[in-house]
Amino acid sequence: MKSALSRRHFLSLMVGSAALTASPLFASNRGSKTMITKITRTRAEWAAILTPEQFEILREEGTEPARSSPLDKECREGIYHCAGCDLELFSSDMKFDSGTGWPSFFTTIEGHLETKRDFKMVWPRTEYHCARCGGHQGHVFDDGPEPTGERWCNNGLALRFELAE
Repeated sequence: MKSALSRRHFLSLMVGSAALTASPLFASNRGSKTMITKITRTRAEWAAILTPEQFEILREEGTEPARSSPLDKECREGIYHCAGCDLELFSSDMKFDSGTGWPSFFTTIEGHLETKRDFKMVWPRTEYHCARCGGHQGHVFDDGPEPTGERWCNNGLALRFELAE
């Protein structure tokens, strides 16, 4: 008589129980009342305006290799915009060196990002997307610095940095 759960059965149970407690598909960041006008485009329209690498990240929820983005070490003053629609997402004073190899921020520009639960790695994570175009940016974790304790870990190719004047 076999008493151990099969790996497949165990994973099915874990994902199923986690799904019961999952938040809605998208939830506004911190309950902001900011109204963002949504941008919708077809896959072909996105493919025409984004590089193939940006398309993979922003539209297919991919991840770039760690330490591949020059924005990870960007230290100048400025604003980080969504590479898909140019919405401002972070300022340089929100950035910190997390040592992960991706640009990281301890907070966001309120109302400019939306979150959802992600079960791609089996255990739930919080994924975030641009509130205007829905472009995938990265994941948020609870191991960041004060004052928030958050680490908004972003794909560099999903961002455009604009140097302050």
